Amino acid sequence: MPDFPTDGDVLVIGGGFYGLRLAAMTAGAGQSTIVCERDAHFLARASFNNQARVHGGYHYPRSVLTAMRARQHYVRFHQEFGDAIVADFRHVYAIARNQSKVRASEFAEFCRRIDAPLVPAPREIGDLFETEAVEQVFLAEESVFNAHVLADQAIRHALDRGVRCLPGVEVVALEPGSVRRLRVHWRAGTQSGSVESDWIVNATYAALNDVLVSSRLKTISLIHELTEIAIVRPPATMRGMGVTVMDGPFWSCVPFPALGAYSLTHVRYTPHVRWRSDDLDALAIARDAAPGTGRASHMPLMQRDAERFLPSMRDARYVRSLWETKTILPRSDGDDSRPILVRRHEDAPGLVSVLGGKIDSVYDVEDELRDLIRAC
Repeated sequence: MPDFPTDGDVLVIGGGFYGLRLAAMTAGAGQSTIVCERDAHFLARASFNNQARVHGGYHYPRSVLTAMRARQHYVRFHQEFGDAIVADFRHVYAIARNQSKVRASEFAEFCRRIDAPLVPAPREIGDLFETEAVEQVFLAEESVFNAHVLADQAIRHALDRGVRCLPGVEVVALEPGSVRRLRVHWRAGTQSGSVESDWIVNATYAALNDVLVSSRLKTISLIHELTEIAIVRPPATMRGMGVTVMDGPFWSCVPFPALGAYSLTHVRYTPHVRWRSDDLDALAIARDAAPGTGRASHMPLMQRDAERFLPSMRDARYVRSLWETKTILPRSDGDDSRPILVRRHEDAPGLVSVLGGKIDSVYDVEDELRDLIRAC
């Protein structure tokens, strides 16, 4: 590990996409910036273990504000991370005939309202679906990203702006500083030490409360889910196509470029375990939910349900599963919105915790964090 600096204007905890992006922002504004990532590699957890979907707004008919913001971010994300974008497939949105919370006509009107391109799918695609299960099939404009390429771009972007990127360094606790606002205690293998900084950005996603607990600070109310993304080889009829069935307890199967395969997710079966951060037995639940505990895959359940809508999904072949703890704010639970969190901690001035529900929500977090730092 390189020599650890003794101080810096900004220290970011967490080397995922959010952490590196926010670090690049503060460094670009002339502030000396450090990023600490406890894993050996950057962007190796939640930034990789997700659908890799660049949301174009279609996914949120129950939260128009989220959808409109997603549409705006979709364009910007393509402009900034074009090398990582994969869009050489037709993205199909199918509206379920039963149990859907939106009708096909309502979905079409919603897309018109947010200016998201949507046209009826050609007959050869529509005929792939079970008409008793699907009301209407559309073609949308949506893409995915290659997580490996995105990681390379994010790391290079941060380094080019002078960010000190330190993998394998875990922040274990915070306390008031003597020269700057806060002192950060860290460890890396057998090494340990401390550094002082005026701003600490806690961008650790599912582990957001860990450093707060160890520092005896007030925690944040969060909802966690252990989620499984099944990586599959799609049926021949789906090659060159991604499918999302809307809107309710349904599923999606889209390209996953980083593994040269597809991801299969299901609203009902992707989550395995769910808990609130303030549950009395939250720590025990989290330990039980950790990846590698021998939990059986839900792939057979996902596939069986998908076949009801797209019969050829019976020919999808399972490759492996990606496991991750998904984290949302409690107010997102009812309407599927994805609000952001940028919270300055009153009991630790200079500490800001951030959270976003989608990878491109980083733009909203970036704006709020910039305004907060400027105001102080």
